[in-house]
Amino acid sequence: MTIIVVGEGMIELAPAGEARAWTLAYGGDTLNTAIHLARLGHDVGFLSALGSDPFSDDLRAAWVGEGLRPEYLLTDPARRPGLYAISNDHRGERHFTYWRSDSAARQVFALPDSAGAIAAAARADLLVFSMISLAILPSAGRAALLDLARAVRTNGGRVAFDTNFRPALWPDLEAACAAYRDALAVSDIGLPTLEDEEALTGVAAADTIVDGWMRAGVGEVALKRGADGCLVDRTLVPPAAVLSPVDTSGAGDAFNAGYLHARLNHHAPLAAARAGHELAGWVVMQRGAIPDLTAEAPYALMTGRTNMDRPSSSR
Repeated sequence: MTIIVVGEGMIELAPAGEARAWTLAYGGDTLNTAIHLARLGHDVGFLSALGSDPFSDDLRAAWVGEGLRPEYLLTDPARRPGLYAISNDHRGERHFTYWRSDSAARQVFALPDSAGAIAAAARADLLVFSMISLAILPSAGRAALLDLARAVRTNGGRVAFDTNFRPALWPDLEAACAAYRDALAVSDIGLPTLEDEEALTGVAAADTIVDGWMRAGVGEVALKRGADGCLVDRTLVPPAAVLSPVDTSGAGDAFNAGYLHARLNHHAPLAAARAGHELAGWVVMQRGAIPDLTAEAPYALMTGRTNMDRPSSSR
């Protein structure tokens, strides 16, 4: 079973605990989900683009080392990766500063190798993307991503979509809402967040949000509600424990991966929500969007494999 995740991975600057000291890592909403899915043993391609600079070389090597298939990481020699810096408040809530307006990922559907990668991606069993995936693309790229989603469904695959609304990435609310409606129309699994839905649509009632997604044709919806848990099958599934997060970066992305992993392994939606909470709970107690793979990570319990059984990068 092949999973294709579409989006942008960036260089991450995170505080190192000392004044004016920073650590260099990487992250990005759909990239985070892709890496978690690869760590959980799935065959994952991250359809994106990097440059030909040393930073891009390092990112590509790291992502392939995590198990992502190299043929979906395209190259734009004229551009470089985006960059973001994380700051956290006293509750561990994250705040981002971005430098991404000219990143290579914006051209992923317009490069010489794009056609071959898109044709291969259309045969995926599951396609995953977000509102950020759409927001970073020019209009032609956005249309190409939606066409890819339609092709995946036509070929018998499924499509999962996460709202992940970032107003600063859109020219105005009207443009964002139009893309949102287009995405709902090509999706089978919805992974929205209550806060994003309220900001995008003005709707704050969880049941009303779920109803709206299902009326749009999304047959399965898991609505993330932060520390309260996740609403799935009209049931609120709370996290197993109340945590005091160190860093909430990537929490929703980890939930998405845990949820999709469980569903791909034929677990019911309620059990999948608990799996999502388990992975997200581990992530928020670490620094950075993609914590290092350690013996304490929950992947082994979620898969029956050990954390040393890494996926092969020579696919």
